[in-house]
Amino acid sequence: MHTYTLVTIAIFLVSLFPSCIHAFDNSRYDNVAVYWGQNSYGAGHSDTANHQKRLSYYCEDNSIDVFPIAFLNVFFGPGNAPSLNLANTCNPTDNATFPGTTLPDCAILASDISTCQSKGKLITLSLGGATGAVGFSSDSQASAFADLIWNLFLGGKSSTRPFGTAILDGIDLDIEGGTSNYHGTFVDRIRSLGQASGRKYYFTAAPQCVYPDAALGTVLNAAVFDAVYGAFSGFYNNYCGLQNFGQASTWNFGIWDYWARSVSRSKTTKVYLGAPASSSAAGGGYVDINTLSRIATQMRKSFPSFGGVMLWDASQAYANNRYDRAIKNALVAAGGTGFTYPACSAPAYSPGNGYPAGSQVSYGGQSGMPQGSHLTLPTGSGVQWSSPALINHNGDGPDTNLDNPDNPDNPFP
Repeated sequence: MHTYTLVTIAIFLVSLFPSCIHAFDNSRYDNVAVYWGQNSYGAGHSDTANHQKRLSYYCEDNSIDVFPIAFLNVFFGPGNAPSLNLANTCNPTDNATFPGTTLPDCAILASDISTCQSKGKLITLSLGGATGAVGFSSDSQASAFADLIWNLFLGGKSSTRPFGTAILDGIDLDIEGGTSNYHGTFVDRIRSLGQASGRKYYFTAAPQCVYPDAALGTVLNAAVFDAVYGAFSGFYNNYCGLQNFGQASTWNFGIWDYWARSVSRSKTTKVYLGAPASSSAAGGGYVDINTLSRIATQMRKSFPSFGGVMLWDASQAYANNRYDRAIKNALVAAGGTGFTYPACSAPAYSPGNGYPAGSQVSYGGQSGMPQGSHLTLPTGSGVQWSSPALINHNGDGPDTNLDNPDNPDNPFP
């Protein structure tokens, strides 16, 4: 009777809590961030069954950890208010707007946001986008805008809250044009408001893989970010996209790892591998799931700053045979916690020796780097040793810690 009672209680508890809810952990290596809001699949396909669904639809399993809502695409519109455009879900044309503004009332999403948060998901607001009318002219304007965003979407109070009672978990900067002047002031102000409230808020940015990013370079060094979603894709025909993985002169994840651990203000910023979720999600740079899994696994085992994978976007991932779930499974298999530099069996580097292009050598001890660090020499001659942090510690990786005079994007002298 006693045993039966315990079993009955256990079954009852399982029925109440069908799965374990884990709070988001930014220190992990297997997080998946997927943008939601732009109905990317619907923009190019007529089969409405695969068009963007409500946010809560994508929170039904553990595949996705972070949803940046895209986009708050206008900073100062009519009434000096911002505006949102969430495509087929909520926009200024099809939905009611707050008086005197083009800011849509998207309170229908309040329950979706709280549902996803109750399942351990982060829901953040992404500012900018490819056609965003964004930017600041002064520190005071940036600070005032931070107060406004805090009151509209985060922990503040306002009679004008586009998502009703929902409180978002942070801010993502997807500034794709102009400059990020004064954005550091914006981020710092919101961060200070969050700290005073006692609640943890997250701050991320989505730079292109080219270092430094033309639009976000200033703010990335000026403010504290929890993660960056590097666009290692063909969105902008960048030389450092996934399509060029394996080429020592172009693949630069090592540079972003160095930035995250040695240049960024936090020194603990996570770097995500950004990718299109299907061939129709971007103009180029898409790779099949086996290729992305291989690249992501290698980066996870090579760089301590690796945080996971970012995908554009949810509608594309679901239509592409649940691309999001497949990459989540690959990341989990690679290990969500713990990091150890792989051993390197290549011969030790000897100064003054000539090495053919593509040679691999080990180089240990310089600037406190672990013994056995591994690199691949780039094509060409006349290279000089540069920061050892650019080493890819995986034995067959393409990164280098050599200063290539032909690559102006190498930030190290």
